Amino acid sequence: MRRKLKNIADVCLLFSSPLFIIFFLLFWEIAVNVLNIDKWILPAPSAILKSFYYSLDLITFHAQWTLFEALLGLIVGLVTGSVIAVIMQWSETIKKMIYPLIILTQTIPFITIAPLLVIWFGYTLTAKIIIIALVCFFPVAINLENGFSSVEYNFIKLIHSLGGNRWQLFSLVKLPFSLPFFFSGIKIAASYAILSAVISEWIGSDRGLGILLIRSSKSYLTDRVFAVVLVISLLSMVLVRLIDSIAVKLLPWHYHNQLMEWKKEKL
Repeated sequence: MRRKLKNIADVCLLFSSPLFIIFFLLFWEIAVNVLNIDKWILPAPSAILKSFYYSLDLITFHAQWTLFEALLGLIVGLVTGSVIAVIMQWSETIKKMIYPLIILTQTIPFITIAPLLVIWFGYTLTAKIIIIALVCFFPVAINLENGFSSVEYNFIKLIHSLGGNRWQLFSLVKLPFSLPFFFSGIKIAASYAILSAVISEWIGSDRGLGILLIRSSKSYLTDRVFAVVLVISLLSMVLVRLIDSIAVKLLPWHYHNQLMEWKKEKL
């Protein structure tokens, strides 16, 4: 009986989020129409969907450019973060030197260094990629370094007892153990990548969702602003989900263990 009630509770929890979103959108639609709120102040969800439909070609054109920037910046941030994490785990002295600098990069709002990047690189793709990479490298570097540091001492001791060197310890133990941490960092970075690309376009660009957002806002096309925000959110969700799917394919043992633990908790 208790197990049956628990299954019912799990089903209710599964559908609670979609139901809440549906009720919220219905309330929003009714409130806007009943209160007769101007569309340029707060458009109804139906008006936003209508704007999305009629602006689909325009939004698609700008979304492709933003996605390209985001993916390129994410790759640069991923490579940079991985290299930094490997360097930190290879030398404790270097880690103590550069770790505070890594933290420092995240205390400075990256929008404040945008004017410097414009001076150095102009209104180019390079300036945007640097901004996106600065945002994305941090979660990758920190999560990967945490993965290296979280290896159980017994495994390290085993490699040493078998006469293994530092490279064998790294390739056979630390690297495989840290891969789940690595993908967690990539997922966090991916959730930042699209938004960072949008903000980087505010520096100066002639295409991208960031520019479309500004142009729509200046034209008081609030329904299109909401449509663009919706696309930004969807792109971020799809990108994170894609990386999650890749992680499941590449790390089946990790997710199998998680599934077994989840089943034990349900029993």
